[in-house]
Amino acid sequence: MDQAVTEKINMDYWADTFLDIQSSLFEQWVKPFVFDWGMGHLMDLAFDATAWFLIGLIQVIIMLCILVPLEKIKPVEKATFSGAVGVDVIYTLIHRLGFFRLVFFFSLEPILENILGYLRVWGLPTWHLDDLWSGVSDIGWVSFCIYLVIFDFANYWIHRAQHFFSRWWALHALHHSQTQMTLWTDNRNHLLDDGINAVIAAVLAQALGLAPTQYVAMVALTQLIESFQHANVRIGDASFLSKLLISPQFHRLHHANGVGHESPGQTMGGHNFGVLFPWWDMIFSTALFKNHDEPTGVRSGSQTPNYAGQGLIGQQMTGLRAFFHKK
Repeated sequence: MDQAVTEKINMDYWADTFLDIQSSLFEQWVKPFVFDWGMGHLMDLAFDATAWFLIGLIQVIIMLCILVPLEKIKPVEKATFSGAVGVDVIYTLIHRLGFFRLVFFFSLEPILENILGYLRVWGLPTWHLDDLWSGVSDIGWVSFCIYLVIFDFANYWIHRAQHFFSRWWALHALHHSQTQMTLWTDNRNHLLDDGINAVIAAVLAQALGLAPTQYVAMVALTQLIESFQHANVRIGDASFLSKLLISPQFHRLHHANGVGHESPGQTMGGHNFGVLFPWWDMIFSTALFKNHDEPTGVRSGSQTPNYAGQGLIGQQMTGLRAFFHKK
């Protein structure tokens, strides 16, 4: 049997298995809840939200079974479970188990769908990147990798913008305020910051004609890799492999106090903005490879909001005040 056909059959098997579990969970729990709250017109969005919950549950299980033990085996610094880390765990559960996506689906997603629908009525063509290469859509993993690289390129510039615009940095600074990085730090973000990123990603996916299943898989894979990058593990240096995929060491330098997000004299200061691949940092001269560890956090006096010692609600309110009052 042809290898491509075999791979497609295997992918279909796992996709069908996931769909069966998603459908069962939706019919037994989600659908009755949606009807009880009078939101039957959003049933399709609720079905999508169920998929995000299952994917997030799988991610959390992987994190607990692989990344948590890895942090204990090869830590960069002594691991202690502080209150700040506990808040990060809450952020992670909110995002990975679909609560943030649920709010996004039932609020911003319908608005985006309506806007894009009007644009199509007015003559905006529906474009698919797959059409540029005849037959690429038949090779699932090739198509997936193309989209992954394109989205990573976009995320590199989005990340640089988060460090460049003062209002956006006021939100993003919450992510950098953690002085004890762990695998849970990835989702330590202001919800408004996450909302902005979610809208940009959704618009880009629509513009490129990315299939919903590919989009879900791409986001899930990216999230899991980012959790690994934030983990308190001593893996990755200036070796060949670290130039192919961003390592925890490379990303830790981005969080380094006074190093990763503060570079006086540069138009868009900072280093190591890449999300998955370090190539963009290397191409645009923002890459920094070092083999020694740096303390993480935001340097005092950098005119950023003070998120230290605050809980989730306090951090969100502090970020909003800074965002709307920042000059």
